[in-house]
Amino acid sequence: MTQSESNALVPKRRFPEFRNDHHWIEAPMGEIYTFKTNNSLSRDKLNYDTGTIKNIHYGDIHTKFPARFDIRNEIVPFINPSEQLNAFHSEDCVEGDMIFADASEDLKDIGKSIELVHLNGERVVAGLHTILARPDLDRLAIGFGAYLFQSRRVRAQIQKEAQGAKVLGISATRLSRIQLPLPPTKAEQQKIAACLSSLDDLIEAESRKLDALKAHKRGLMQRLFPREGETVPQLRFPEFRSRSAWEHGMLKSIAIVLQGYGFPEKYQGNTTGQFPFYKVGDISRTLASGSYRMGEAANYIDHETLLELRAKPIPPGTTIFARIGEALRLNRRGLTTKACLIDNNCAGVKAIEGKATDLFLYYLFSTIELGRHAGGVVPAVNKSAIEEIKVSHPEQDEQIRISNCLSSLDDLISVQSEKLEILCTHKRGLMQQLFPRLSGVEA
Repeated sequence: MTQSESNALVPKRRFPEFRNDHHWIEAPMGEIYTFKTNNSLSRDKLNYDTGTIKNIHYGDIHTKFPARFDIRNEIVPFINPSEQLNAFHSEDCVEGDMIFADASEDLKDIGKSIELVHLNGERVVAGLHTILARPDLDRLAIGFGAYLFQSRRVRAQIQKEAQGAKVLGISATRLSRIQLPLPPTKAEQQKIAACLSSLDDLIEAESRKLDALKAHKRGLMQRLFPREGETVPQLRFPEFRSRSAWEHGMLKSIAIVLQGYGFPEKYQGNTTGQFPFYKVGDISRTLASGSYRMGEAANYIDHETLLELRAKPIPPGTTIFARIGEALRLNRRGLTTKACLIDNNCAGVKAIEGKATDLFLYYLFSTIELGRHAGGVVPAVNKSAIEEIKVSHPEQDEQIRISNCLSSLDDLISVQSEKLEILCTHKRGLMQQLFPRLSGVEA
Protein backbone atom coordinates (compact mmCIF):
# COMPACT_ATOMS: atom_id res chain seq x y z
CA MET A 1 0.00 0.00 0.00
CA THR A 2 1.45 3.38 -0.97
CA GLN A 3 1.02 5.99 1.74
CA SER A 4 1.14 9.03 -0.50
CA GLU A 5 -0.11 12.51 0.22
CA SER A 6 -2.70 12.03 -2.53
CA ASN A 7 -4.66 9.63 -0.34
CA ALA A 8 -4.03 11.41 2.97
CA LEU A 9 -7.12 12.07 5.11
CA VAL A 10 -7.79 14.31 8.07
CA PRO A 11 -10.81 13.86 10.37
CA LYS A 12 -12.40 16.94 11.90
CA ARG A 13 -11.36 15.85 15.39
CA ARG A 14 -8.35 13.89 16.66
CA PHE A 15 -7.45 13.08 20.23
CA PRO A 16 -4.69 15.41 21.49
CA GLU A 17 -1.98 12.74 21.67
CA PHE A 18 -2.39 11.96 17.94
CA ARG A 19 -2.68 15.45 16.47
CA ASN A 20 0.98 15.52 15.42
CA ASP A 21 0.89 12.02 13.92
CA HIS A 22 0.74 11.30 10.21
CA HIS A 23 -2.52 11.83 8.34
CA TRP A 24 -4.98 8.98 8.02
CA ILE A 25 -4.60 6.90 4.89
CA GLU A 26 -7.01 5.06 2.61
CA ALA A 27 -6.63 1.44 1.56
CA PRO A 28 -8.85 -1.02 -0.35
CA MET A 29 -10.65 -3.42 1.95
CA GLY A 30 -9.09 -6.29 -0.01
CA GLU A 31 -5.67 -5.22 1.29
CA ILE A 32 -6.76 -5.09 4.94
CA TYR A 33 -9.18 -8.05 5.06
CA THR A 34 -9.11 -11.62 3.77
CA PHE A 35 -12.46 -13.18 2.88
CA LYS A 36 -13.19 -16.58 4.43
CA THR A 37 -15.72 -19.36 3.79
CA ASN A 38 -19.18 -19.25 5.35
CA ASN A 39 -21.98 -21.84 5.18
CA SER A 40 -25.46 -21.78 3.64
CA LEU A 41 -27.47 -23.41 6.42
CA SER A 42 -31.00 -22.01 6.67
CA ARG A 43 -32.99 -21.28 9.82
CA ASP A 44 -34.52 -24.75 9.94
CA LYS A 45 -31.02 -26.19 10.42
CA LEU A 46 -30.56 -24.21 13.65
CA ASN A 47 -31.82 -24.49 17.20
CA TYR A 48 -31.42 -22.71 20.53
CA ASP A 49 -31.04 -25.80 22.74
CA THR A 50 -28.12 -28.06 21.91
CA GLY A 51 -24.99 -28.15 19.82
CA THR A 52 -21.28 -27.36 19.80
CA ILE A 53 -21.14 -24.84 16.94
CA LYS A 54 -23.04 -21.55 16.90
CA ASN A 55 -24.15 -19.88 13.68
CA ILE A 56 -24.45 -16.19 12.82
CA HIS A 57 -27.49 -15.76 10.56
CA TYR A 58 -27.85 -12.68 8.37
CA GLY A 59 -31.33 -11.95 9.75
CA ASP A 60 -29.89 -11.58 13.25
CA ILE A 61 -27.34 -9.08 11.96
CA HIS A 62 -30.22 -7.01 10.59
CA THR A 63 -32.49 -7.21 13.62
CA LYS A 64 -30.71 -8.35 16.80
CA PHE A 65 -26.96 -8.04 17.08
CA PRO A 66 -25.09 -4.81 17.89
CA ALA A 67 -22.12 -3.73 15.77
CA ARG A 68 -19.79 -4.79 18.61
CA PHE A 69 -20.67 -8.45 19.02
CA ASP A 70 -19.87 -10.02 22.39
CA ILE A 71 -21.21 -13.57 22.51
CA ARG A 72 -21.60 -13.35 26.30
CA ASN A 73 -24.39 -10.82 25.78
CA GLU A 74 -26.16 -12.36 22.80
CA ILE A 75 -28.41 -15.38 22.21
CA VAL A 76 -27.03 -17.23 19.18
CA PRO A 77 -28.53 -20.44 17.71
CA PHE A 78 -26.63 -23.72 17.45
CA ILE A 79 -26.30 -25.72 14.26
CA ASN A 80 -28.37 -28.91 14.59
CA PRO A 81 -26.06 -31.83 15.45
CA SER A 82 -27.11 -33.65 12.26
CA GLU A 83 -25.93 -30.67 10.21
CA GLN A 84 -22.59 -30.05 11.93
CA LEU A 85 -20.64 -31.80 9.18
CA ASN A 86 -21.74 -29.03 6.82
CA ALA A 87 -20.30 -26.48 9.23
CA PHE A 88 -16.84 -28.03 8.94
CA HIS A 89 -16.65 -26.63 5.41
CA SER A 90 -16.88 -23.17 6.98
CA GLU A 91 -14.06 -21.21 8.54
CA ASP A 92 -14.32 -20.90 12.31
CA CYS A 93 -14.68 -17.27 13.29
CA VAL A 94 -12.05 -15.53 15.40
CA GLU A 95 -12.14 -12.31 17.37
CA GLY A 96 -11.75 -9.30 15.09
CA ASP A 97 -13.67 -10.90 12.21
CA MET A 98 -16.31 -8.83 10.45
CA ILE A 99 -19.52 -10.54 9.32
CA PHE A 100 -21.65 -8.75 6.71
CA ALA A 101 -25.27 -9.41 5.73
CA ASP A 102 -25.05 -9.73 1.95
CA ALA A 103 -28.76 -9.17 1.18
CA SER A 104 -31.41 -6.62 2.12
CA GLU A 105 -34.62 -5.14 0.77
CA ASP A 106 -33.54 -1.73 2.09
CA LEU A 107 -30.56 0.22 0.76
CA LYS A 108 -29.77 1.68 4.17
CA ASP A 109 -29.22 -1.84 5.58
CA ILE A 110 -27.32 -3.48 2.75
CA GLY A 111 -23.96 -4.74 3.96
CA LYS A 112 -24.86 -4.21 7.60
CA SER A 113 -22.12 -5.72 9.71
CA ILE A 114 -20.94 -6.86 13.13
CA GLU A 115 -17.43 -7.20 14.50
CA LEU A 116 -16.76 -10.21 16.73
CA VAL A 117 -14.99 -8.60 19.68
CA HIS A 118 -15.43 -11.45 22.19
CA LEU A 119 -16.23 -15.12 21.48
CA ASN A 120 -15.57 -16.53 24.97
CA GLY A 121 -13.80 -19.56 23.50
CA GLU A 122 -16.95 -20.76 21.69
CA ARG A 123 -17.00 -22.14 18.15
CA VAL A 124 -18.86 -19.77 15.85
CA VAL A 125 -19.34 -19.79 12.07
CA ALA A 126 -20.92 -17.33 9.64
CA GLY A 127 -24.13 -18.58 8.06
CA LEU A 128 -26.53 -18.07 5.19
CA HIS A 129 -26.30 -14.77 3.27
CA THR A 130 -23.24 -13.57 5.15
CA ILE A 131 -19.72 -12.55 4.13
CA LEU A 132 -16.89 -13.33 6.55
CA ALA A 133 -13.88 -11.01 6.45
CA ARG A 134 -10.74 -11.41 8.60
CA PRO A 135 -8.50 -8.39 9.27
CA ASP A 136 -4.73 -8.15 9.26
CA LEU A 137 -4.38 -7.61 13.00
CA ASP A 138 -0.94 -6.10 12.51
CA ARG A 139 -2.68 -3.16 10.86
CA LEU A 140 -6.13 -3.09 12.45
CA ALA A 141 -7.05 -3.06 16.14
CA ILE A 142 -9.88 -5.31 17.35
CA GLY A 143 -12.89 -3.12 18.14
CA PHE A 144 -12.18 -0.48 15.49
CA GLY A 145 -13.91 -2.32 12.64
CA ALA A 146 -17.35 -2.07 14.26
CA TYR A 147 -17.23 1.72 13.94
CA LEU A 148 -15.23 1.89 10.73
CA PHE A 149 -18.03 0.09 8.87
CA GLN A 150 -20.69 2.28 10.53
CA SER A 151 -19.04 5.50 9.31
CA ARG A 152 -20.89 7.38 6.57
CA ARG A 153 -17.78 7.40 4.40
CA VAL A 154 -17.71 3.61 4.27
CA ARG A 155 -21.49 3.08 4.32
CA ALA A 156 -21.91 5.35 1.29
CA GLN A 157 -19.42 3.26 -0.67
CA ILE A 158 -21.07 -0.03 0.30
CA GLN A 159 -24.47 1.29 -0.77
CA LYS A 160 -22.98 2.39 -4.08
CA GLU A 161 -21.60 -1.11 -4.69
CA ALA A 162 -24.96 -2.81 -3.95
CA GLN A 163 -26.73 -4.51 -6.87
CA GLY A 164 -30.30 -5.60 -7.47
CA ALA A 165 -33.81 -4.22 -7.69
CA LYS A 166 -36.33 -5.53 -5.15
CA VAL A 167 -33.68 -7.40 -3.15
CA LEU A 168 -30.25 -5.79 -2.98
CA GLY A 169 -27.03 -7.75 -2.71
CA ILE A 170 -23.35 -7.14 -2.03
CA SER A 171 -20.48 -9.54 -2.78
CA ALA A 172 -17.02 -10.06 -1.31
CA THR A 173 -15.56 -8.90 -4.63
CA ARG A 174 -17.44 -5.61 -4.42
CA LEU A 175 -16.65 -5.16 -0.74
CA SER A 176 -12.95 -5.65 -1.50
CA ARG A 177 -13.04 -2.43 -3.57
CA ILE A 178 -14.25 -0.28 -0.68
CA GLN A 179 -11.68 2.31 0.35
CA LEU A 180 -11.20 2.19 4.11
CA PRO A 181 -10.01 5.31 5.99
CA LEU A 182 -7.46 4.25 8.60
CA PRO A 183 -5.56 6.05 11.37
CA PRO A 184 -1.82 5.46 10.91
CA THR A 185 -1.42 3.65 14.25
CA LYS A 186 -3.32 0.94 16.10
CA ALA A 187 -3.07 3.10 19.22
CA GLU A 188 -5.29 5.77 17.62
CA GLN A 189 -7.69 3.12 16.35
CA GLN A 190 -7.96 1.70 19.89
CA LYS A 191 -8.58 5.17 21.33
CA ILE A 192 -11.46 5.79 18.89
CA ALA A 193 -12.94 2.35 19.56
CA ALA A 194 -12.67 2.83 23.34
CA CYS A 195 -14.38 6.23 23.18
CA LEU A 196 -17.27 5.04 21.02
CA SER A 197 -17.69 1.72 22.84
CA SER A 198 -18.01 3.58 26.16
CA LEU A 199 -20.76 5.66 24.61
CA ASP A 200 -22.39 2.50 23.23
CA ASP A 201 -22.34 0.97 26.70
CA LEU A 202 -24.11 4.04 28.07
CA ILE A 203 -26.67 3.93 25.25
CA GLU A 204 -27.28 0.24 25.93
CA ALA A 205 -27.80 0.89 29.64
CA GLU A 206 -30.28 3.69 28.97
CA SER A 207 -32.02 1.53 26.35
CA ARG A 208 -32.48 -1.21 28.94
CA LYS A 209 -34.06 1.34 31.29
CA LEU A 210 -36.46 2.38 28.53
CA ASP A 211 -37.34 -1.25 27.77
CA ALA A 212 -37.96 -1.88 31.48
CA LEU A 213 -40.34 1.09 31.70
CA LYS A 214 -42.24 -0.08 28.62
CA ALA A 215 -42.45 -3.62 29.97
CA HIS A 216 -43.71 -2.28 33.31
CA LYS A 217 -46.40 -0.30 31.52
CA ARG A 218 -47.51 -3.32 29.46
CA GLY A 219 -47.77 -5.42 32.59
CA LEU A 220 -49.63 -2.69 34.46
CA MET A 221 -52.16 -2.24 31.68
CA GLN A 222 -52.84 -5.97 31.64
CA ARG A 223 -53.75 -5.76 35.32
CA LEU A 224 -55.57 -2.40 35.32
CA PHE A 225 -58.03 -3.47 32.59
CA PRO A 226 -60.24 -6.56 32.84
CA ARG A 227 -59.24 -9.59 30.85
CA GLU A 228 -61.49 -10.76 28.04
CA GLY A 229 -64.78 -12.06 29.40
CA GLU A 230 -64.27 -10.40 32.80
CA THR A 231 -65.60 -7.12 34.24
CA VAL A 232 -63.21 -6.64 37.15
CA PRO A 233 -59.49 -5.94 36.65
CA GLN A 234 -56.83 -7.91 38.51
CA LEU A 235 -55.49 -4.71 40.04
CA ARG A 236 -57.74 -1.99 41.42
CA PHE A 237 -56.72 1.08 43.40
CA PRO A 238 -57.66 0.73 47.12
CA GLU A 239 -60.34 3.42 47.09
CA PHE A 240 -62.29 1.56 44.37
CA ARG A 241 -62.03 -2.04 45.59
CA SER A 242 -65.45 -1.93 47.24
CA ARG A 243 -67.07 -0.68 44.03
CA SER A 244 -69.15 -2.92 41.82
CA ALA A 245 -67.89 -4.50 38.62
CA TRP A 246 -67.13 -2.33 35.61
CA GLU A 247 -69.99 -1.63 33.23
CA HIS A 248 -69.89 -3.79 30.11
CA GLY A 249 -71.23 -2.89 26.67
CA MET A 250 -70.37 -1.75 23.17
CA LEU A 251 -67.81 0.96 22.45
CA LYS A 252 -70.52 3.19 20.98
CA SER A 253 -72.01 3.55 24.46
CA ILE A 254 -68.99 5.60 25.60
CA ALA A 255 -67.46 6.94 22.36
CA ILE A 256 -68.28 8.25 18.92
CA VAL A 257 -66.35 6.96 15.92
CA LEU A 258 -64.91 9.60 13.57
CA GLN A 259 -63.88 8.79 10.02
CA GLY A 260 -61.09 10.22 7.90
CA TYR A 261 -61.21 12.07 4.59
CA GLY A 262 -59.67 11.57 1.20
CA PHE A 263 -56.56 13.68 0.85
CA PRO A 264 -56.00 14.57 -2.84
CA GLU A 265 -52.36 14.80 -3.80
CA LYS A 266 -52.72 18.41 -4.97
CA TYR A 267 -53.38 19.46 -1.36
CA GLN A 268 -50.43 17.54 0.07
CA GLY A 269 -46.98 18.88 0.79
CA ASN A 270 -47.82 22.04 2.74
CA THR A 271 -45.74 22.26 5.90
CA THR A 272 -47.72 25.13 7.40
CA GLY A 273 -51.42 25.74 7.91
CA GLN A 274 -54.18 25.90 10.48
CA PHE A 275 -54.96 22.17 10.55
CA PRO A 276 -52.51 19.24 10.69
CA PHE A 277 -53.63 16.50 8.29
CA TYR A 278 -52.46 13.31 9.96
CA LYS A 279 -51.69 10.14 8.05
CA VAL A 280 -50.65 6.71 9.35
CA GLY A 281 -46.99 7.68 9.09
CA ASP A 282 -47.53 10.63 11.42
CA ILE A 283 -48.85 8.30 14.13
CA SER A 284 -45.80 6.04 13.74
CA ARG A 285 -43.37 8.98 13.91
CA THR A 286 -45.05 10.36 17.03
CA LEU A 287 -44.79 7.03 18.83
CA ALA A 288 -41.19 6.56 17.65
CA SER A 289 -40.33 9.86 19.32
CA GLY A 290 -41.50 8.46 22.67
CA SER A 291 -44.81 10.32 22.85
CA TYR A 292 -48.43 9.44 22.11
CA ARG A 293 -49.66 13.04 21.91
CA MET A 294 -49.92 14.08 18.28
CA GLY A 295 -47.92 17.20 17.46
CA GLU A 296 -46.35 18.08 14.13
CA ALA A 297 -47.62 16.57 10.89
CA ALA A 298 -46.02 16.05 7.51
CA ASN A 299 -48.96 17.89 5.88
CA TYR A 300 -51.14 20.89 6.80
CA ILE A 301 -54.18 22.56 5.26
CA ASP A 302 -55.76 25.97 5.76
CA HIS A 303 -59.42 26.87 6.35
CA GLU A 304 -60.04 27.43 2.65
CA THR A 305 -58.86 23.90 1.77
CA LEU A 306 -60.97 22.55 4.62
CA LEU A 307 -64.06 24.02 2.96
CA GLU A 308 -63.07 22.64 -0.45
CA LEU A 309 -62.73 19.16 1.06
CA ARG A 310 -66.07 19.62 2.85
CA ALA A 311 -64.39 18.20 5.90
CA LYS A 312 -65.14 18.61 9.59
CA PRO A 313 -62.09 18.87 11.88
CA ILE A 314 -61.35 16.07 14.33
CA PRO A 315 -61.46 17.59 17.85
CA PRO A 316 -58.59 17.53 20.36
CA GLY A 317 -58.62 14.50 22.62
CA THR A 318 -59.48 12.04 19.84
CA THR A 319 -57.65 8.71 19.76
CA ILE A 320 -56.60 8.09 16.15
CA PHE A 321 -55.33 4.90 14.52
CA ALA A 322 -54.83 3.05 11.24
CA ARG A 323 -58.01 1.27 10.15
CA ILE A 324 -56.77 -0.61 7.07
CA GLY A 325 -53.83 -2.68 5.85
CA GLU A 326 -50.88 -4.11 7.74
CA ALA A 327 -50.58 -0.89 9.74
CA LEU A 328 -53.87 -1.85 11.42
CA ARG A 329 -52.22 -4.94 12.94
CA LEU A 330 -49.53 -2.82 14.61
CA ASN A 331 -52.18 -1.37 16.97
CA ARG A 332 -50.55 2.06 17.13
CA ARG A 333 -52.59 4.85 18.70
CA GLY A 334 -52.13 8.61 18.90
CA LEU A 335 -54.06 11.24 20.85
CA THR A 336 -54.80 14.51 19.09
CA THR A 337 -53.91 17.74 20.88
CA LYS A 338 -55.50 20.24 18.47
CA ALA A 339 -58.20 20.42 15.83
CA CYS A 340 -56.97 18.40 12.87
CA LEU A 341 -57.91 16.09 10.01
CA ILE A 342 -57.07 12.45 9.42
CA ASP A 343 -56.93 10.72 6.08
CA ASN A 344 -59.29 7.93 5.10
CA ASN A 345 -56.81 5.20 6.03
CA CYS A 346 -57.34 6.29 9.62
CA ALA A 347 -60.25 6.56 12.04
CA GLY A 348 -60.72 8.04 15.48
CA VAL A 349 -62.72 7.56 18.67
CA LYS A 350 -63.81 10.47 20.86
CA ALA A 351 -65.19 10.00 24.38
CA ILE A 352 -68.84 10.89 25.00
CA GLU A 353 -68.97 13.51 27.73
CA GLY A 354 -70.26 12.04 30.99
CA LYS A 355 -69.52 8.48 29.86
CA ALA A 356 -65.74 8.44 29.58
CA THR A 357 -62.71 10.71 29.60
CA ASP A 358 -60.57 11.17 26.51
CA LEU A 359 -57.40 9.92 28.19
CA PHE A 360 -59.08 6.82 29.64
CA LEU A 361 -60.54 6.04 26.22
CA TYR A 362 -57.04 6.31 24.73
CA TYR A 363 -55.67 3.73 27.16
CA LEU A 364 -58.75 1.52 26.89
CA PHE A 365 -58.60 1.54 23.10
CA SER A 366 -54.87 0.75 23.26
CA THR A 367 -55.80 -2.63 24.76
CA ILE A 368 -57.96 -3.56 21.75
CA GLU A 369 -56.40 -5.59 18.93
CA LEU A 370 -58.15 -4.24 15.87
CA GLY A 371 -57.01 -7.15 13.72
CA ARG A 372 -59.52 -9.35 15.54
CA HIS A 373 -62.35 -7.10 14.33
CA ALA A 374 -61.09 -6.65 10.76
CA GLY A 375 -62.53 -8.21 7.64
CA GLY A 376 -61.65 -8.49 3.96
CA VAL A 377 -58.63 -9.75 2.00
CA VAL A 378 -56.87 -6.55 2.99
CA PRO A 379 -57.60 -6.24 6.73
CA ALA A 380 -59.88 -3.28 7.47
CA VAL A 381 -62.37 -2.15 10.09
CA ASN A 382 -65.36 0.04 9.31
CA LYS A 383 -67.32 2.42 11.53
CA SER A 384 -69.96 -0.08 12.59
CA ALA A 385 -67.40 -2.77 13.44
CA ILE A 386 -65.56 -0.32 15.70
CA GLU A 387 -68.77 0.83 17.35
CA GLU A 388 -69.73 -2.75 18.21
CA ILE A 389 -66.44 -3.69 19.91
CA LYS A 390 -67.22 -4.97 23.43
CA VAL A 391 -65.58 -2.95 26.23
CA SER A 392 -65.77 -2.55 30.01
CA HIS A 393 -65.35 0.72 31.86
CA PRO A 394 -65.61 2.01 35.46
CA GLU A 395 -67.09 5.26 36.72
CA GLN A 396 -65.27 8.41 35.69
CA ASP A 397 -63.38 9.03 38.94
CA GLU A 398 -61.79 5.59 38.62
CA GLN A 399 -61.13 6.27 34.93
CA ILE A 400 -59.24 9.42 35.91
CA ARG A 401 -57.20 7.55 38.53
CA ILE A 402 -56.18 4.89 35.99
CA SER A 403 -55.39 7.48 33.33
CA ASN A 404 -53.27 9.58 35.69
CA CYS A 405 -51.26 6.54 36.73
CA LEU A 406 -50.56 5.46 33.16
CA SER A 407 -49.97 9.02 31.98
CA SER A 408 -47.30 9.52 34.66
CA LEU A 409 -45.60 6.36 33.46
CA ASP A 410 -45.82 7.55 29.87
CA ASP A 411 -44.16 10.82 30.94
CA LEU A 412 -41.26 8.81 32.36
CA ILE A 413 -41.05 6.82 29.12
CA SER A 414 -41.03 10.05 27.11
CA VAL A 415 -38.22 11.54 29.23
CA GLN A 416 -36.19 8.34 28.94
CA SER A 417 -36.79 8.20 25.16
CA GLU A 418 -35.57 11.78 24.83
CA LYS A 419 -32.48 11.01 26.93
CA LEU A 420 -31.70 8.03 24.74
CA GLU A 421 -32.18 10.04 21.55
CA ILE A 422 -29.81 12.73 22.84
CA LEU A 423 -27.14 10.10 23.43
CA CYS A 424 -27.69 8.59 19.97
CA THR A 425 -27.51 12.03 18.38
CA HIS A 426 -24.29 12.71 20.30
CA LYS A 427 -22.80 9.47 18.99
CA ARG A 428 -23.75 10.33 15.41
CA GLY A 429 -22.12 13.73 15.80
CA LEU A 430 -19.00 12.20 17.31
CA MET A 431 -18.76 9.68 14.48
CA GLN A 432 -18.95 12.53 11.99
CA GLN A 433 -16.00 14.21 13.67
CA LEU A 434 -13.82 11.16 14.40
CA PHE A 435 -13.98 9.74 10.86
CA PRO A 436 -12.96 11.67 7.69
CA ARG A 437 -15.77 12.83 5.47
CA LEU A 438 -16.35 11.57 1.95
CA SER A 439 -16.74 14.48 -0.46
CA GLY A 440 -20.44 15.34 -0.73
CA VAL A 441 -21.45 12.88 2.03
CA GLU A 442 -21.66 13.49 5.76
CA ALA A 443 -19.33 11.25 7.78
